[in-house]
Amino acid sequence: MIRIEHPDAAQLAALGVEQWPVWEHGVAEFPWTYGEQETCFILQGSATITPQEGEPVRIQAGELVTFPAGMSCRWNITADIRKHYRFG
Repeated sequence: MIRIEHPDAAQLAALGVEQWPVWEHGVAEFPWTYGEQETCFILQGSATITPQEGEPVRIQAGELVTFPAGMSCRWNITADIRKHYRFG
């Protein structure tokens, strides 16, 4: 299950989010499988993530999103996305 949170600045600082790598991608649609858990903070943009087993989930700027290990899904980026991310 995809988990979405709306953290404040203190929570982001405690996690060290600004030290995580950045990933960017333009508008596109593609399949993806998570080999391990990923947590990411969406800096800009939006996307709809549709798990093979589940309902579509919309993510957007300002959200902290956790994807479970082993999940296969389809990403549909609807506005250029930029995010900090970490695995594990």
